[in-house]
Amino acid sequence: MNKQRGFTLIEILIAVALIAVLGTSVIVLVDPVGQFQKGRDAERKSELSQIQTALELYRADMGAYPAVLPACDAVFSQGTVTYLRKTPCDPKNTGAYVYTYRQLSASSYSITTCLENVRDPKKDAANVAPCAGGTTNWSYTVFNP
Repeated sequence: MNKQRGFTLIEILIAVALIAVLGTSVIVLVDPVGQFQKGRDAERKSELSQIQTALELYRADMGAYPAVLPACDAVFSQGTVTYLRKTPCDPKNTGAYVYTYRQLSASSYSITTCLENVRDPKKDAANVAPCAGGTTNWSYTVFNP
């Protein structure tokens, strides 16, 4: 008696279907797009903190905040003192995804960025104008301490 060993076509199709279902489930649960959005939002918040530190050092030296912030990737310096070798840029740096600096007075400012993650717990309570019409319409703002 000659027995052939192996898998039938039906068994192979069932195994491939199970692997596809499991793979799709993992991708949906992990949400790679959402993870990238959260990562870029975390980078934005970190960079705003760096800018905020540089602005505080500038104010300590000059007595007031600057009227404008240097352009993206530019050096932020005054005289011989360098506060930032390279002014941070938004990770996307297109459209509404830029850092918006506003000098509110000689002793106060705000820096706003648009967020991608709509469920960010630190988003602003009310959206600000630069993010209106953006992907998520949510912003994150820091003020002078």
